Amino acid sequence: MAAASSSVPLEHETQIFLDLFHQDGLVICARGLGIDRLLLRFLRLYCVPASLVLVLNTSPAEEEFFIDQLRRCNVAHLPRRITNEIPSNSRYEVYMQGGIVFATSRILVVDFLTGRIPSDLITGILVYKAHRIIESCQEAFILRLYRQKNKQGFVKAFSDNAVAFNTGFCHVERVMRNLFVRKLYLWPRFHVAVHSFLEQHKPEVVELHVNMTPAMRTIQSSILDILNACLKELKNCNPALEVEDLSLENAIGKSFDKTIRHYLDPLWHQLGAKTKSLVQDLKILRTLLQYLTQYDCITFLNLLESLRASEKAFGQNSGWLFLDSSTSMFLNARARVYHLTDNKENKKRKAAGKTDVEEEKGQKRVLILESNPKWEALREVLKEIETENASSEALGGPGRTLICAGDDRTCAQLKEFITVGASAFLMRLYHKTFGKDKEAGEVFLKERKAAECQDEGGREPWPKKAKKKSSKPKKSQRKRELTLTQMMGKCEQDTMGERDSYEEVSSGQESGGEVRPEDFVLDLPSESCYGILKEPLTVIHPLNGCSDPYALTRVLHEVDPRYVVLYDAELTFVRQLEIYKASRPGKPLRVYFLIYGGSTEEQRYLTTLRKEKEAFEKLIREKASMVIPEEREGRDETNLDLVRDATPAAVSTDTRKAGGQDQKSVQHSIVVDMREFRSELPSLIHRRGIDIDPVTLEVGDYILTPDICVERKSISDLIGSLNNGRLYGQCVSMCRYYKRPVLLIEFDPSKSFSLAPRASLRQEISSSDVTSKLVLLTLHFPRLRLLWCPSPYATAELFEELKQNRPQPDSLTAAAITADSESIPESDKYSPGPQDFLLKMPGVNAKNCQAILNHINSLAELMTLSQDKLAELLGNTNSAKQLYEFIHLPYTEAVSQGKAKR
Repeated sequence: MAAASSSVPLEHETQIFLDLFHQDGLVICARGLGIDRLLLRFLRLYCVPASLVLVLNTSPAEEEFFIDQLRRCNVAHLPRRITNEIPSNSRYEVYMQGGIVFATSRILVVDFLTGRIPSDLITGILVYKAHRIIESCQEAFILRLYRQKNKQGFVKAFSDNAVAFNTGFCHVERVMRNLFVRKLYLWPRFHVAVHSFLEQHKPEVVELHVNMTPAMRTIQSSILDILNACLKELKNCNPALEVEDLSLENAIGKSFDKTIRHYLDPLWHQLGAKTKSLVQDLKILRTLLQYLTQYDCITFLNLLESLRASEKAFGQNSGWLFLDSSTSMFLNARARVYHLTDNKENKKRKAAGKTDVEEEKGQKRVLILESNPKWEALREVLKEIETENASSEALGGPGRTLICAGDDRTCAQLKEFITVGASAFLMRLYHKTFGKDKEAGEVFLKERKAAECQDEGGREPWPKKAKKKSSKPKKSQRKRELTLTQMMGKCEQDTMGERDSYEEVSSGQESGGEVRPEDFVLDLPSESCYGILKEPLTVIHPLNGCSDPYALTRVLHEVDPRYVVLYDAELTFVRQLEIYKASRPGKPLRVYFLIYGGSTEEQRYLTTLRKEKEAFEKLIREKASMVIPEEREGRDETNLDLVRDATPAAVSTDTRKAGGQDQKSVQHSIVVDMREFRSELPSLIHRRGIDIDPVTLEVGDYILTPDICVERKSISDLIGSLNNGRLYGQCVSMCRYYKRPVLLIEFDPSKSFSLAPRASLRQEISSSDVTSKLVLLTLHFPRLRLLWCPSPYATAELFEELKQNRPQPDSLTAAAITADSESIPESDKYSPGPQDFLLKMPGVNAKNCQAILNHINSLAELMTLSQDKLAELLGNTNSAKQLYEFIHLPYTEAVSQGKAKR
């Protein structure tokens, strides 16, 4: 099978498709249940020239994936992508060709506003990742413009992130309101139709609970103790943070950083240095937990040592390094790599012929290099697969194997472990990381090899398939005949009973000649996979971190494995394997599920399951009590969300004629720069009833009236523009072409900011101070006005007030104004510097300054004019005398005349 699109449609997918096809709505599926497969079916349905369907909220990588899948299905009219490379004047022809169109949100907004897209001919809109649709986003703006101009087309939305709808008040109802849909379709994993169908096509699962080494368990307990202590200290420092989300269970999850920032961002400017340090330490401790179970002992120790070195150098720590648990963690982390011996122990080792020791502060270092327990479990799994492939004629030959690990670094380590063995890999990594003497490593390898040979004499060979059914107890106990469905159902019941354990084999055991890896070039649609064996094909691929979000899906269908080894637990991919097996009825699939029993890795997996289940239960309750008006879809004019403003923003040109007769209402409009459509402000302006003219502006961002030009800056953009001088040039252009230039500074009211640190506040002006630069900017441009707005909502309201009783701007005139434009005011034909200098001279004012500028070419020429000529230019003999004496009178004589006058 070459592609996911060629898979057999599943029963529950057909039911979802039919429900959504007959009536618009929002579909929320469980992660991994194939929301992309559902969208792909709709794309295939509407890939015909007779329809025009827009797809929102997709990334370029996702668009490439969908187009590739449709191409594999031999679709004749493939979707087209509209980007900046397509000229604006040719987009209308592209839309008129019909079919599926992928376009960026900024392009679609501009095309809707300018009429380049035939709104009345649009068949419908498909919205991907619908949980991201909020009121002020560009996609919501597009949907509102679409519903205002098209009452017949459909809107179908898709999402597989139920947890995202669990935040905020009535989040799902607000999203449905922005989507203009009435129906909510919920399809969790425990849905009866999904559960019953997947039970009929369940893969064979071998769940291996690997025991952590004693040192790893001690380190994990120490990290959890420190983590708990930091959480308690964080709550003590901030009593307002007494929330359920700040628990130890959630602290080890991937999304904890977002959770804690959600609560602390509004108070961040009020927090002390200790609280900020605790937040950083929580992130570091979560990284330590990940490194402990994910990587080898050397990588973990190197991270610990680097943390201690950085904390000592900069002192950026909340005190957890001085806890007893921290000391225990460091001791056990070193004990996994080496241990220090005294002289008596060294003499015994030398007498036995062992010399793998190194001097360290008067002591000797003996290398331990503890192997990762999961490596040995993986080696046993690969050996079992190899044994089965040797006698697999009944199954049609050897089966391919896909190994899935957490990230690219883990995959690289697994490939080297399988290639050269644990001892050689750890030894190479030890020398690379710590740069110690090679002699100790060579002796370590010799002793490890001798231990292997001695161990091989008393150990049984790897179990064959025939021996697997024996009732004789093995060292590795595993759960056989356990389906993924049963395993997840058991996990969702929060039953943490006794687990059958997998007892690790000796860390000195190597793969030797039992697995024969080789390097070769993979002809697979992913650059992240690692090949191990050609025949049968064995591939390692990361679960996360790929630039292509569907890289793993592509590889899964290209490799078509009979065996899948889940080295790391990932809920989404577990569900994908269930769908993969159900879409290939009759083909065998065995999944080896490796997980550390009683570890934070297992707890993270269970927490993810629990949160998704609770999110769906909350959505089910909300759906039961949700009140949705009949006009929600916006197919008639009764939907108030489509009304741009209760009081339309219109201005009366003349209200003084005979009791208000002959009033002519003019619709407000604002000229907006094309680059500003990346922000949410144009959407909010349009909602207030003000028309938007999108053009490319070189001067300003928003043209409110023929006289008012606004340059919009965020706080970070303001500071950067002041530092590099760009804002000065923008203010020069605005002041030259507009009578009322405005600098709009937007900030978040929930986040405090400071243009300069309190310690650097000074009385005098400093060239390095941002506040001083802003003051100098206002002094140099007296006509420039500063507006401080706390949010885009306040900005939109302010723009409406500034436009009251003023004429509307012309988009053609605004677009024609450039930095080198010739259509500038008479007073701004000349350089502002000489003008300012001339206005400071005695006898020169704003009235007669223009006459001098029109008759001289430079200030040097002004010095050569006679007093009579100056009187002719200025039109006043007294002013001419003042200016002439100021230019030609010596300083000493001018001082004496001044004293005489006094």
